[in-house]
Amino acid sequence: MEKAQKTTIMLRLRELAQLFNSMDPSPFVERDLDADAEEYIVSWARELPTDGDLELVIQLSLPAPANRIAGVEDAVRRYFASRAAIKRLEFGQLMRRGRLSLAVGLVFLAACLFLGQLVSRTGAGSAAYIIKEGLTIAGWVAMWRPLEIYLYDWWPLLEERRRLDLLARIKVRIVIPQPDASRPAPAAEPAEEIHKLAA
Repeated sequence: MEKAQKTTIMLRLRELAQLFNSMDPSPFVERDLDADAEEYIVSWARELPTDGDLELVIQLSLPAPANRIAGVEDAVRRYFASRAAIKRLEFGQLMRRGRLSLAVGLVFLAACLFLGQLVSRTGAGSAAYIIKEGLTIAGWVAMWRPLEIYLYDWWPLLEERRRLDLLARIKVRIVIPQPDASRPAPAAEPAEEIHKLAA
C-alpha cells in the first residue's frame, strides 16, 4: 500500500504569541489564530492535495515557555475543527435553502406555464403571444436560484470544509532558536567580589 505523501508548511514568527489573536481574552492556547497566520496556512493548504498529511513547522526567533509550546498543536487543530464545523453548518443551510427555493421555483414555474396556456387558449394575436412568452420566461427565471445553488454554490463550500478537516488533523512542530555555541558564556564573578556586593 502506498504511503500518503506528507507536506510541510513553513511559518516563521518572531514569538509564539504572534500565532494567536492578541485581542482574544481566552487562555493562551484557547485563543483563535491570528488572521494573518490563518490566511497564510489556509492559502498554502488550498494548493495541496486533500489526501495527504500536513505538517506545520513554526520557526521562532525567540524562545517560548515549554507549557505554551505543549498546547500549540491541540490549539491549532481545535481552531480548524471549529471552522470545519461552521462550514458544515453553512453547507447544510445552503442545501435547505436550495430545497426550499427549488420547491418554490417549481410551483411558480408550473403556475406560469399553466397561465400561459390559458392565455394562448383564450386569446389570439401578438398580445397573447407576448404574455405567454413573458410568463414562460418569468417561470424559468424563478428557477435560476435553485439551479445556481445546485450547480455552482455547493461545491466551493464542500471543498473548503474538506480543506479545514485536513487542517484539523495537522501536525505541528515548533523549532526554537538554539543558543550560539560559538559565543563564550559570561565569566562568573569571583567569590570575594560577590560577597562584597552582597554586603
